[in-house]
Amino acid sequence: MANAKEYVADTMALVLWLEKRSLPVKVAKIFEEALQDSTKYIIWIPAIVLAEIGYLSEKERIEITLSEVIDFINATSGVFRLMSMDALLVEKAFKITDVPELHDRLIAGGALLRECPVLTNDPKLENSAFVHTIWK
Repeated sequence: MANAKEYVADTMALVLWLEKRSLPVKVAKIFEEALQDSTKYIIWIPAIVLAEIGYLSEKERIEITLSEVIDFINATSGVFRLMSMDALLVEKAFKITDVPELHDRLIAGGALLRECPVLTNDPKLENSAFVHTIWK
């Protein structure tokens, strides 16, 4: 997948899509096209997104469970890929000085590391000078 389009999904983008809730057409189209053509897209799921999904599920704030998300990722033939949190990602995250919240900064750090946009509706990420976002 040398020329694959890459994206990083934040927690709510992934949850809204998996729960078939309302998403902007542009974001929904990216998710759908990724599943239709596994050679052209990679959607990265940062480890912190899995942690947030586990927490939100445990608190019954979302319907989908962590196990269901992991099963989905494993079933997508490499289109959806886990992004582990390693020293390089953390280092990139701490270069982002205009996103104060740690979880958001780690998601943005993944996008900075992969040099790709974040699928997010988070205003702090949308306003960051360090990453490009897609939502509206």
